[in-house]
Amino acid sequence: MPKVEVGAVGVAQRFLSAFSGISPHFRPRRYLMTAAGHRAEMTIRFAVWDQITGAAAMPTAA
Repeated sequence: MPKVEVGAVGVAQRFLSAFSGISPHFRPRRYLMTAAGHRAEMTIRFAVWDQITGAAAMPTAA
């Protein structure tokens, strides 16, 4: 069994605890909507995410 550093376990736990609250935002119930509806919903959700995180204001790498 590989050794795991104590700090790495803490980092992983913090990531997973945050991810569990965020992931449903990016996984709508696809089987309940049309393809066009899914695209529209994801466009809205990513726009909301950009506003929350401020990612829209960040420059992109060229």
